[in-house]
Amino acid sequence: MADRKISETPGSAKKDPTAAARRPGRPRSGKKGADKRELLLDAALKLFAQYGIAETPLSMIAKEAGVTTAMLHYYFKTREQLLDVMIDERFQPVRAGFTDIFETHADDPLMAITNMAQCMIDAAEKYPWVAPLWVREVISESGMLKKRMEERNGDKNRKIVQECIIRWQAEGRLNPDLNPALLFISLFGLTLFPMASMKMRQGGVSPISPDMLRKHVTLLLFHGVAPQKP
Repeated sequence: MADRKISETPGSAKKDPTAAARRPGRPRSGKKGADKRELLLDAALKLFAQYGIAETPLSMIAKEAGVTTAMLHYYFKTREQLLDVMIDERFQPVRAGFTDIFETHADDPLMAITNMAQCMIDAAEKYPWVAPLWVREVISESGMLKKRMEERNGDKNRKIVQECIIRWQAEGRLNPDLNPALLFISLFGLTLFPMASMKMRQGGVSPISPDMLRKHVTLLLFHGVAPQKP
């Protein structure tokens, strides 16, 4: 009897062999449990973006969310499990939207690249964690998020984008001298880096806004830095 109590989680019932497997971290107890789970994910994203994943223990996330560490472990047994759920439910949907743009504008590379830059700015404005977390964890070679995403999903999205760029260059639709890998990195530099540092620059005389950044990036991509001919 004692062994049974240890192996079962609070409120658990005998497993129904016909029921679908519960996804990691998925609450069993309706809306209240779902709200707590989302609160924990929100807290994790905020702290991961601020301090980095490796420097954020589960106890810190629990404190930020206002719950006990035991409650956090009820939903997420390990930091790796929490990270996997965060990738699937928060990060991948945002990232997938970037790749879809290249399919929508398959015959217009300039529009595709410009829209991708706009999408990055929009995502960073909508989700405050996107820019600092991406800069800290995805661009960095040592980032835990990048490593975990590659282990789970490979680099399929990046390859899709690079293959589109190479095809456009071969078709004469895009400057053949551009480096596909560097072009992708350049878009990060034009969009997510300024968005990540925007809060630090808000006290300046001429603060940058997302709208200003959208206009600047569009002009830069369409017209470059050379003076316009009359």
